[in-house]
Amino acid sequence: QVQLMESGGGSVQAGGSLRLSCERSGYTQNNCMGWFRQAPGKEREGVAVIAIGDSTPYYADSVKGRCTISQDNAKITVLLQMNPLEPVDTAMSCCAAGWCPMHEVGLVRAWGQGPQVTVSS
Repeated sequence: QVQLMESGGGSVQAGGSLRLSCERSGYTQNNCMGWFRQAPGKEREGVAVIAIGDSTPYYADSVKGRCTISQDNAKITVLLQMNPLEPVDTAMSCCAAGWCPMHEVGLVRAWGQGPQVTVSS
């Protein structure tokens, strides 16, 4: 049973930054972790994905150049640095673990709680 523990999120002004963290525990055969988000009235979309132990991340076109995903050195944990943030980034952000490449929700096998990200003008 895979569990995901998230931290981060919050409210910032446009041009600011946020850092999200997600730690995975429990057994799993899949090896991708990342972040999805869902804005009001929009579909859930993959934001960034990384394979544990690999160094080649995936980024959605909407966040390329403004988002960096990385792996913690000591734990099965992924970090997401977002800057500069824009109002369109306002969404519920959910950590996810599942089968690579995990660019879509169909490959997700575990979800985190979903911290809120709010970006004001």
